Amino acid sequence: MDKLEDIIYLKQFVKQHPDNKMGWYLLGKHYLQAGKESKANYCFIQAGDIYEAFEQETHPLAEQQLEELKEWNKQQKKKRLVWKIVLAAIPLLLIALLLPLNPFWHKEPKDAQPAPADKNAPELGIVFVPQKEGKPIGYAMNAIVAAGGAAPKQSLAVRLEEKEGWRQWNGHSRFLMSLTKEGNGSRSALSMLDRDSCVCEPGDTSGVKKLFGEWREAQEMHWTLASGIHHYYRLYGKWPQKLDDLIRPYPHNVLSGEGEGMKEWFPYVLAKLKEKQASNGKTESGGDSQESGNKDIQPAGSAIGTNGIYQQDWSKPLEIVIDVSNYRLAVVQDKMVIRSYEVGLGGERTPEGSFYISEKVRDPNGTDDGMFGSRGMTLSGTLYAIHGTDDPDSIGKDESLGCIRMKTADVEELFDMVPLGTAVKIKNGTLPSDAKPSAERFKLEPQQNETNPAKVYQWLT
Repeated sequence: MDKLEDIIYLKQFVKQHPDNKMGWYLLGKHYLQAGKESKANYCFIQAGDIYEAFEQETHPLAEQQLEELKEWNKQQKKKRLVWKIVLAAIPLLLIALLLPLNPFWHKEPKDAQPAPADKNAPELGIVFVPQKEGKPIGYAMNAIVAAGGAAPKQSLAVRLEEKEGWRQWNGHSRFLMSLTKEGNGSRSALSMLDRDSCVCEPGDTSGVKKLFGEWREAQEMHWTLASGIHHYYRLYGKWPQKLDDLIRPYPHNVLSGEGEGMKEWFPYVLAKLKEKQASNGKTESGGDSQESGNKDIQPAGSAIGTNGIYQQDWSKPLEIVIDVSNYRLAVVQDKMVIRSYEVGLGGERTPEGSFYISEKVRDPNGTDDGMFGSRGMTLSGTLYAIHGTDDPDSIGKDESLGCIRMKTADVEELFDMVPLGTAVKIKNGTLPSDAKPSAERFKLEPQQNETNPAKVYQWLT
């Protein structure tokens, strides 16, 4: 908002809430900037101790000391840097001011009982701010306010590295701000973390980096778990009752094992996906053609997803995108590249189009070092597959008969990360030519037998 709009808004606000001292203080600041000093002083007196808290002194007129007023006026010139900080922080101060009054603030009925799974609700929410966004702090503020009472205890605003229209999950992360609820949530502590965004001396980011790193590891597990629940519903037309329903022997191995935290998170994620489907009805989940009888989980309509991420469709499952122009296979989530691998292809023999993983098998043809390597994933019941290879020199080349070849460590990570039923899109010229690898490999602990010794695979290797 520009200054005039801010003044009009705040004048209306203090009329409705004359006892709100923060409102008077902010209005006074805007009057001061507009050159209306007498009106500013009136507002500052109404602000009382809020003025004292932010200015670290008693307002001169409050004690009728004219000489102090003159000195106070002189000191304004020395406070230009502080003034810039206050201007940058106004949107964030409004967060603390308006969150309890937000009409979208969620309130449970008096007789409602909290769901048992709510104890697993996220403690940290991430606002991913686009690179093109010119007002990153305002963008983050809008996301937090829109979430209302559903906002986690702590929120971070982060800018991820972007390449060719894709956010890079493993690229450079730039931390902009942190907002933490205090007490009963009526007050929030703000920390500005980026010099360019706040025009100030930023706070220390070491603790935030550690917190974000831990959150990222858990987030990958949440994505795979939510994707597994999604595809179980699509494949079987019903919801799983427990995590073990997703981790079964071949050919029903929706997930390839159990990851850290999955069992604890399962009730919460399942409840959120059911809630989204019930509130939004049935729509497409990415436009992928699958067998009849499969059902879609409706995207979320709320501002915060099941995993503590704002303004994203986090009920949309992980997908695989293969770019035949640069020999890349990526695991993506809503224009974000989670993993990116170099692969071997078959030139024109590799078909473009939409497929899905119809089968996942460990050690195809009874071996982990044969022509198909240690893992294989059939595409839509065809002879095309994503699999390992005993010829690693073919990666990055067109030497297959149409299948997608991967290095051993890469295909084993992919096998664990994406569930049975995952959509696969083969295109030309859609992915960045390179991407930073993850520092840690994603891995599930196998629980069931995923081999298929009864079948001799004859994929178009």
